[in-house]
Amino acid sequence: MLTKIVVENFKSFDKQTELTMVSSSKIRVKSDHRVRIGSNTRLLKHAVIYGANASGKSNLVDFFQFFKSALEGGLPVWGAKYFCRNDKENEKRNSIFEIQMEIDGKFYAYGFSAILADRWMTGEWLYELYQSGGSKCIFEREELSKPLLGSSVTLSKEECNRFETYASDFEDNIAELFLAEINRGKKIVEDSNLQVFKKVYNWIKSHIMVVTPNSRMTDFKYYYENDSLTLINDLLATFDTGISNVRIEEIDLNDLSKMLPKPIVDDVMEKVKKSLAENGEKSFRMSGRSDTIFFSIESNGNEEPKITTVKLRHGKSLYDFDFEDESDGTRRLFDLMDMLLMKEDDVVYIVDELERSLHPKLTEHFLELFSERHKNHKIQLIFTTHEAAIMDQELFRRDEIWFIESDEENNSKIYSLDRFKERYDKKLSKAYLEGRYGAIPIFNRFEFKEGV
Repeated sequence: MLTKIVVENFKSFDKQTELTMVSSSKIRVKSDHRVRIGSNTRLLKHAVIYGANASGKSNLVDFFQFFKSALEGGLPVWGAKYFCRNDKENEKRNSIFEIQMEIDGKFYAYGFSAILADRWMTGEWLYELYQSGGSKCIFEREELSKPLLGSSVTLSKEECNRFETYASDFEDNIAELFLAEINRGKKIVEDSNLQVFKKVYNWIKSHIMVVTPNSRMTDFKYYYENDSLTLINDLLATFDTGISNVRIEEIDLNDLSKMLPKPIVDDVMEKVKKSLAENGEKSFRMSGRSDTIFFSIESNGNEEPKITTVKLRHGKSLYDFDFEDESDGTRRLFDLMDMLLMKEDDVVYIVDELERSLHPKLTEHFLELFSERHKNHKIQLIFTTHEAAIMDQELFRRDEIWFIESDEENNSKIYSLDRFKERYDKKLSKAYLEGRYGAIPIFNRFEFKEGV
């Protein structure tokens, strides 16, 4: 589970900024919104982030995207201008990125620093954190120095030699991260203490899911499982979308060509041919989603690939509807549906503008379903929103509600509602819109001149 993030000198975040998922010990309500880890720590399952336009909400989401991109492929070229450009000196100042997480009951802090304008990694570290407040260095490196193993990490002679080889080969690498390198095709036996490198890398890469307003996150596999398809139909019925049934229908390549632009069809079929060549007799499935269509292409061994799409039925209508016939709000629900269908544990969803294209009541209903569905799961939802109607202590705890506000120099700061110590009968949305908590637009007076 996500424990905390730390960011500095990134986009609108100038000074060091933190968002923590550790719950307040003083709030007793909604205990099911917390997960107990060990004897001392309880982690929150939600974080709702409010703020005016241009306050920095999307930049917080961008932190996660940038972090994952840097881990998987090194410092991206497009990130060279992502230092906080509100101060000229920041161009040559370190940017800091750190994610703290819980994996299998243990806590870790992994992060790196870089001069983004120069695409220069200046530091990298991985620590194990103890609930008592102490920590143990697993490895760290500075600029051109090779990565150094923490003195308290116990390895066999063979493992030490292997680590030293990896570290020496990585010396002088200024654009990539060592955590990625040690996971790139390296064989680490299951009982090795080097497994911690694999655990942390895989958790960040596979357990943090970033969803932007333009994301297409639907996992088509749920539509091929009878139990999941039944659940999808039941869920959609509760949202009053008018859809009474979702089913899978087989189509041919000619049908697919009518639904998608030719360059996309050509690209898809090229990937199919490549997959067939690489997999041989093994089965594979490729799924896609656009604004107008769901499609899936699967092959079992040497069989001809089968193409399928989703068909929708409304009420008692005798006719099928295509995905392109649905409203933006209904399409958005299909994108969010994966979060309700998720069966795996320990996933963190980071969602920008959760309420996009949704009626406030639909947003509220989705959040209620999410909490109910995952009340016994280690699944977290962190999302940005403008929707004050869901700022309700019936939905969230005070320590789950956050605000982002920009100052006169356009630097973002983040703070929790919990610092205001409001009564539980307080109408939070009203107080927020009245400006009690900040993080709302401030308008200057303007008068139209006659004749202009």
